[in-house]
Amino acid sequence: MVFSYQRPESATLCERLRETPRFLIVVAGPRQVGKTTMVRDVLANYPSERYNFVAVDSPEESPLADTSQTTAPTMRQLAQPRDSAWLVELWQRARTAARGDTEGHVLVLDEIQKIPHWSDTVKGLWDADRAEGLMLHVVLLGSSPLLMQHGMSESLTGRFETIHLTHWSFREMADAFDFDLEDYLYFGGYPGSAPLIRDEARWRNYVNTGLIEPSIEKDILMMTRVDKPALLRQLFHLGCRYSGQELSYTKMMGQLQDAGNTVTLAHYLDLLGNAGLIRGLPKYAGQHHRRRASSPKLNVLNMALMSAGSGYSKAEAQADRSYRGRMVESAVGAHLHNTASPECRIHYWRDGTNEVDFVLERGERLAAIEVKSGNVPRVVPGMAAFQKSFGECRQLVIGDGGIPLAEFLSYPAEHWL
Repeated sequence: MVFSYQRPESATLCERLRETPRFLIVVAGPRQVGKTTMVRDVLANYPSERYNFVAVDSPEESPLADTSQTTAPTMRQLAQPRDSAWLVELWQRARTAARGDTEGHVLVLDEIQKIPHWSDTVKGLWDADRAEGLMLHVVLLGSSPLLMQHGMSESLTGRFETIHLTHWSFREMADAFDFDLEDYLYFGGYPGSAPLIRDEARWRNYVNTGLIEPSIEKDILMMTRVDKPALLRQLFHLGCRYSGQELSYTKMMGQLQDAGNTVTLAHYLDLLGNAGLIRGLPKYAGQHHRRRASSPKLNVLNMALMSAGSGYSKAEAQADRSYRGRMVESAVGAHLHNTASPECRIHYWRDGTNEVDFVLERGERLAAIEVKSGNVPRVVPGMAAFQKSFGECRQLVIGDGGIPLAEFLSYPAEHWL
């Protein structure tokens, strides 16, 4: 069966490619969420002569071979370093194609971050195209969110428009792979792992070796300075184990070897978050400086990360009521993070014995969200205490007797504001 599920971002990319080129198009998101697949599916609607899709890290592709010659490309051509000179020559060929086509041309560069100093080179080429008014769309993809962010902020400010792809939602996994709620709570939202879920040992091996390890090794350790790689790995596994729970940096240091200081842990937690793995949600305090100093609430950003190293099978995870409660809360936190716009902030709140699992904030709007894995009680003390401290807000309780979990996970974060 040919898989042809289209995420909403596909329509956005199609719209951008129909416009006159105004910005570089950057398709961004965590590893293995379908960035390359989405772009290839969109390009499948174009005649082959109207685009070039180049995987920078693929030795099989030789876009620099001179197609006017009848002889096969030489090994030297195939082995040409993927450097700035290679990128300039490739771009020039795309320019030639664009000048010969009134409808324009599309150049896609996948794994662009593997070209040294790529952003400076792209800046010069793009600015020259804009001066000429060339009908050449350029789409950039990369599997390292950290390096992509670094390159774009350094040289390309004001020149790019980002299409964000996040981890797949419950609704997307249900529509594309027929996941039910229990499937999603355990197996999460990685499309590449969906065909493996009937063989849980194989599925766990794929997530651990094909998703988690490359995300840490290639997207963090190879792309940014990390003085204590072992500590970062420990912190990741600690975050998976305590997902859905508040954990002070002091307690983290007590469970980690060679933990350094709280500044190091906070920095490493940020790196893990930027790679799409784990976030530390700040405490809501109404004052931004107090939020930064608070103990974070750890939350995986894809439920597969929590399950793969848990030691539980799906059936065992469902049977352990305490663990399943953390699965439910973690799924809500991941959903809020993955579907919220940049203007929407996500927190938790605690004051003594009163707590609210999640607080959504956008401008002056507030929503307090309490998650119950079982029946919803008539009175939720934390809600009343939160409203007393911060004024009127929307109050939402998720669980039996409140908003059904499947319904909550079917709408983006700001729907609930």
